[in-house]
Amino acid sequence: MDQHAMIVVIAAVVVIALIALAGWFYSRQRRSQQLRQRFGPEYDRVVREEGDTRKAEGVLEFRARRRQSFKIRPLERTQQAAFADRWTAVQSRFVDDPKGAVTDADQLINEVMAARGYPTSEFDQRSADLSVDHPRVVENYRTAHTIALRHERGDASTEDLRKAMVHYRSLFEELLEQTPVAKERLG
Repeated sequence: MDQHAMIVVIAAVVVIALIALAGWFYSRQRRSQQLRQRFGPEYDRVVREEGDTRKAEGVLEFRARRRQSFKIRPLERTQQAAFADRWTAVQSRFVDDPKGAVTDADQLINEVMAARGYPTSEFDQRSADLSVDHPRVVENYRTAHTIALRHERGDASTEDLRKAMVHYRSLFEELLEQTPVAKERLG
């Protein structure tokens, strides 16, 4: 092979390597963009928690694969109505018994999750599972749960408990996949 042919072969190999490298970078960038879109603020939270973007993206992809194994189903209208009525009762109870209302709200969220088909194991796993379908409100769930834990220790004020109820409500509404009739019941 003459020197000119060797230069052409080397140039072709370099061009192919550069194209492959550009394709790899593009696919990584696209993966990150898709995960950012899907998980919203949860993406940033997991990146901060993991301290490494690649590791965090692996965690989020694992969550999405795990979620695919669940048989998530919408609630029937009668279930929606029953849960909405129970939520109204929990909210009404807040005035006279804020601590009991927060405890009941936490329990009701777990029941709605179970009725929808989400596993209801320990809290960290529940919130991770929810983050796949409800990334914009899962942080509300974490905040409300933290307040509920503080309440169990006697460290939560009535204002804290009110905030917990507001946070629980945002997740409850999403989990309920409310129809206009159910939204009216929630007031």
